[in-house]
Amino acid sequence: MMKKKIISASKASLVLLLCQMVSALDVPLDSKLLEELSQPPTITQQSPKDYIVDPRENIVIQCEAKGKPPPSFSWTRNGTHFDIDKDAQVTMKPNSGTLVINIMNGGKAEAYEGVYQCTARNERGAAISNNIVIRPSRSPLWTKEKLEPNQVREGDSLVLHCRPPVGLPPPIIFWMDNAFQRLPQSERVSQGLNGDLYFSNVQPEDTREDYICYARFNHTQTIQQKQPISVKVFSMDSLNDTIAANLSDTDIYGAKPVTERQPVLLTPTGSTSTKVELRGNVLLLECIAAGLPTPVIRWIKEGGELPANRTFFENFKKTLKIVDVSEADSGNYKCIARNTLGSAHHVISVTVKAAPYWITAPRNLVLSPGEDGTLICRANGNPKPDISWLANGVPIAIAPEDPSRKVDGDTIIFSQVQERSSAVYQCNASNEYGYLLANAFVNVLAEPPRILTAANKLYQVIADSPALLDCAYFGSPKPEIEWFKGVKGSILRGNEYIFHDNGTLEIPVAQKDGSGTYTCVARNELGKIQNEVQLEVKDPTMIIKQPEYKVIQRYGQVSFECIIKHDSTLLPTVIWLKDNGELPDDERFLVGKDNLTIMNVTDKDDGTYTCIVNTTLDSVSASAVLTVVAAPPTPAIIYARPNPPFDLELTGQLERSVELSWVPGDENNSPITNFVIEYEDGLHEPGVWHHQTEVPGTQTTVQLKLSPYVNYSFRVIAVNEIGRSQPSEPSEQYLTKSANPDENPSNVQGIGSEPDNLVITWESLTGFQSNGPGLQYKVSWRQKDVDDEWTSVIVANVSKYIVSGTPTFVPYEIKVQALNDLGYAPEPAEVIGHSGEDLPMVAPGNVQVHVINSTLAKVHWDTVPLKTVRGHLQGYKVYYWKVQSLSRRSRRHVEKKILTFRGNKTFGMLPGLEPYSSYKLNVRVVNGKGEGPASPDKVFKTPEGVPSSPSFLKITNPTLDSLTLEWGSPTHPNGVLTSYILKFQPINNTHELGPLVEIRIPANESSLILKNLNYSTRYKFYFNAQTSVGSGSQITEEAVTIMDEGYSEILFATSPVMHTVRPTFYKVQPLYPRIRNVTTAAAETYANISWEYEGPDHVNFYIEYGVAGSKEDWKKEIVNGSRSFFVLKGLTPGTAYKVRVGAEGLSGFRSSEDVFETGPAMASRQVDIATQGWFIGLMCAVALLILILLIVCFIRRNKGGKYPVKEKEDAHADPEIQPMKEDDGTFGEYRSLESDAEDHKPLKKGSRTPSDRTVKKEDSDDSLVDYGEGVNGQFNEDGSFIGQYSGKKEKEPAEGNESSEAPSPVNAMNSFV
Repeated sequence: MMKKKIISASKASLVLLLCQMVSALDVPLDSKLLEELSQPPTITQQSPKDYIVDPRENIVIQCEAKGKPPPSFSWTRNGTHFDIDKDAQVTMKPNSGTLVINIMNGGKAEAYEGVYQCTARNERGAAISNNIVIRPSRSPLWTKEKLEPNQVREGDSLVLHCRPPVGLPPPIIFWMDNAFQRLPQSERVSQGLNGDLYFSNVQPEDTREDYICYARFNHTQTIQQKQPISVKVFSMDSLNDTIAANLSDTDIYGAKPVTERQPVLLTPTGSTSTKVELRGNVLLLECIAAGLPTPVIRWIKEGGELPANRTFFENFKKTLKIVDVSEADSGNYKCIARNTLGSAHHVISVTVKAAPYWITAPRNLVLSPGEDGTLICRANGNPKPDISWLANGVPIAIAPEDPSRKVDGDTIIFSQVQERSSAVYQCNASNEYGYLLANAFVNVLAEPPRILTAANKLYQVIADSPALLDCAYFGSPKPEIEWFKGVKGSILRGNEYIFHDNGTLEIPVAQKDGSGTYTCVARNELGKIQNEVQLEVKDPTMIIKQPEYKVIQRYGQVSFECIIKHDSTLLPTVIWLKDNGELPDDERFLVGKDNLTIMNVTDKDDGTYTCIVNTTLDSVSASAVLTVVAAPPTPAIIYARPNPPFDLELTGQLERSVELSWVPGDENNSPITNFVIEYEDGLHEPGVWHHQTEVPGTQTTVQLKLSPYVNYSFRVIAVNEIGRSQPSEPSEQYLTKSANPDENPSNVQGIGSEPDNLVITWESLTGFQSNGPGLQYKVSWRQKDVDDEWTSVIVANVSKYIVSGTPTFVPYEIKVQALNDLGYAPEPAEVIGHSGEDLPMVAPGNVQVHVINSTLAKVHWDTVPLKTVRGHLQGYKVYYWKVQSLSRRSRRHVEKKILTFRGNKTFGMLPGLEPYSSYKLNVRVVNGKGEGPASPDKVFKTPEGVPSSPSFLKITNPTLDSLTLEWGSPTHPNGVLTSYILKFQPINNTHELGPLVEIRIPANESSLILKNLNYSTRYKFYFNAQTSVGSGSQITEEAVTIMDEGYSEILFATSPVMHTVRPTFYKVQPLYPRIRNVTTAAAETYANISWEYEGPDHVNFYIEYGVAGSKEDWKKEIVNGSRSFFVLKGLTPGTAYKVRVGAEGLSGFRSSEDVFETGPAMASRQVDIATQGWFIGLMCAVALLILILLIVCFIRRNKGGKYPVKEKEDAHADPEIQPMKEDDGTFGEYRSLESDAEDHKPLKKGSRTPSDRTVKKEDSDDSLVDYGEGVNGQFNEDGSFIGQYSGKKEKEPAEGNESSEAPSPVNAMNSFV
């Protein structure tokens, strides 16, 4: 036995592994593609399994199938081949397998009874239909029988038998009279499920001679009639008159009058019975009882509840109907018949069986040669069905062998399939109650990729909305799909795109710069194909001036504006609505381009007007309300509220009604539209007036309905268009007589507050509802589903009663009845409550955890028995907490997390887990009282994930040819770090990218020195960490090496292996052209605006500004050249302005808005210059310049002995410092030949010292001009060269010194091109 168990487990593991590996192809429903691909047959339409036909009409047995090539059809009848060519009455439809049996031209339907099966076959396999059982319908006549009249004593029970003839299908039964009128039915008289007519007790009005049972056979559309049945009901008085001559006086006077009888069940008989029903059917249980008074039927399920939402009562509750029954509905159902004399009951034991039903039906497989796959056929039933396989309609045991096929019970495993493996397989699941048959083909195809989406398809979307670009495809093996931006762009990746399995590319938030051509590429081992689609992102439609609320006088004119802004390529349509409907068909309504005008406004124009703007891509709307008021009246007419009514009089006083009359007051030029009658209850709520009723303004009397035990006073209020009058004086008081309460308390509930009590609550009646003095309540309760008597108690006018000593959480039937000194209210309705809950007793068992990925796990558990819940099951709580990180091995404060799963669930998902960590969890059941005990802690571990980005990346110590990189480890390593990946590439000043170099760094390193880099070059670095799972997100930085004259190769030395890469550039567009860091320095009437720009060269900037918060259009100023500053003049002092900077030629690219405020107007412009910031800055610059000059002088003086300048010292008092150059303001200086030699930098041709040992001003090649400090070049804050952006004219070289000019940064960068 142990060996068998091991083998079964290994088979199950193999099947599970194959299921995880297989990914069968889905064939798109493309008509052109389906016409081209070979496909085994598939049955698309067939007649039902049990096919009852009309014997008077032709028999049509349907069998339709599809396939490529088109399939041929054949039939079997009763298990043998059915040769239709030999039967002249049978034909088959062209290109179809449907049979037509000609009955109307001499054929007999009975001759074609039998079991038929259709087979559709082509070169790739054969599919078969269900077994179709053909039976002609039958509607036989009633057998002749002699019916004796039924003479029944009043009060006795009676059953009129129908006994219809057996037909196919069974007939529908109903009772009618000679006039074809249905006989009335009630709780006393009703028809049973078998068609008989049952009388619980007969009454004299039941006497008649035309009780007729009809049987309707729907299939043949015929109705058969039974002979009329006569029923005569006699009472004891009529009996005595009839038989007085034949009976003695003793017999006559000894006959008993009609007596009441306790219930007796007419059907079913006995105390118990059984019923078997199939799963999914409708369960019908019936109990009909005799008795006087007529018994009432009630149904319960022993040991459980009747299923909610599926239980219905029919035939005056004599029939219990449960739809869509399942195995859980098995059990004992008790019907109880009860009247005032007693009760009778019957228990029906219901067993639910099940014909086979699918758990997993086999699905078609489309595979490539050499692939693996599985067909799974799983069904359930009661009893459990047997599973058998067929191949092309033949039992698989005798079918031709296929080496790629292996049958393992309900699964067929395919491995290394070939095209000859194509076939149609049939799975048959059967038990004693029926069978299921399913066809599933295995189609082995080898097809190169095909893209089904039309070429150059145009997609248009609104900016900031999703864009879905289709790439429907097919191929075998399944192709891989890649998307590119443009025809030769880079592959699309990243979080800004979503790639769907069907090939669709989703851009969740489309932007204007995303417009263009997108290329979809599908490839497999048999080929590659691509397709281009176009995306246009449009500007959204906006209503820039919305309609506003208007108040207009009658007969005036009003206009609503609706000014829109839309994409220039979209054609908008504007629709106006009134109160969400069309505008009235009235020439007074004039719809213009930007407005709606209403002429000669009337009261009916009052309402809400909506402007709706539609384009083919979007829609916007805005609404405004129009209020129409009356025009000012002429001075002679004064409209006012009416005067209050007077002379109120009560007449016709009765217990429940009274008549009130009054005299109206003055209308004040506005007709009275209605009167409002209010009442005061001086007995229960003195001083409080309540609304009673309203009557039209033409009525001055009204009949008022009254309630008992109320001391009424009435008053009347008149109403016209202006408003309501003051109330009239109250009428005389009228006290109505007391009576029984008319109603019972509402909102009756039974909820236990403790495990051993039941708290019954209700909403008390008001004094007005009490109908009399001495209001009390009769509280009754009894345990549900137990034949206990009601326990009752009468309490005072309260709203709660507590029943103690109850069992824990059992259902109770509860009712609360009102009573006063005059009697009880009507019988109250029963409600169901429960005694108090207690904490659950047991914990969920069999807790299992399945880790799905590094951040998600699924937890399973077994439900606890409902009896142990001891309350309303609210759900399950999962407590889980992180024990430790497996990478850091350090424990921390345990923070438990709780997830609640409502209802009787057995599983739940745990999201947001941390990768590579150890967790614990337990599960608890929850009811209304609280939580039960926890299950034993379950330990599980999450696998490794990709790490987060390194915590920082710093680039320090820039030299001529090296940079130092320092970094911090990821905050969340999410596993064991294996290495760091560093990628970098040079960038020149025109945003051209050099070759990308990648270096792998051990995980234990935290710094790196990159040597042999190129001088004065900007580099961009991409840095990320790796675990065994993959790479984490990267961080980027940029840095620049220090400038030098020479040029060297770029050597990156991180190990003994040296990588030599020459900087070959290729053109790319700037990744993110942007204008940022817009700053303003504002004075009273002007402001200095400066900004930073990154993007293409030679752009023209402009400034847009306006008053902050104003809706006025932006003002625009053009910036001369490509400067990065501008002075706004003519501003208003003390005003807040908004400003933004734009670049022309960049699709309207602009910076974000900045807000500044000009200074307040000053009474005097005289300020202390010493306190001004610009003056202080200027003085600091002058001091710094002087300090630099002193340092230069000191250095040159110390080096003076090395220079052959004795003659110059004789000729000049201070030969160390040369005069300033007049053209650019730079300083001339001497150059040390020895220092040049020490630097290992030989002088270039034409740069040596002249023979006369003096240094000429124009011969110096070591001036600040050459280092970019003059007019020819500038360095920004981070050291990058921006000389080409300067607006100054480039200095012309000194005459005759072209060869001695040192390489400038511009020349150095251009050497890369």
